[in-house]
Amino acid sequence: MPGIHELATLTSKGQITLPKSIRQALGVTTGGKVAFELRGGEVVVTRAEAEHEDPAIGAFLGLLEADIRSGRNVGALPVELAQTMLANVGHASDLDEDIEGEVAL
Repeated sequence: MPGIHELATLTSKGQITLPKSIRQALGVTTGGKVAFELRGGEVVVTRAEAEHEDPAIGAFLGLLEADIRSGRNVGALPVELAQTMLANVGHASDLDEDIEGEVAL
C-alpha cells in the first residue's frame, strides 16, 4: 500500500489544515493535538497524547495491563479478545505502518 501524500497551504498566520486522510491516519479529531518533530530537513507529524489524563483511568488501565501480562482475570473477556490481547503484550506498534481498509472515527 503506498504512503499518503498530501499538500497543505500555509496561511499568512503560519497555519495549515491537516488533510482529512492525514487526520484519519493519525486518529485525530476536533480538539486533538499533534506533535511536530524536525528531523534534518523533514518534519514528522504524530498524534500527541493527552496532557492531562484522568488519574483514575490511568490507574485502572495499569491494573488491567498487569492482569493481562500475568494472565489473570482475562477469562471474563470474550475468548477471542483475551487471546488477541495476550498475543500482543509487549508488541511494539509502528505508527508509520500503512493502514489497511477504511478508517472510521
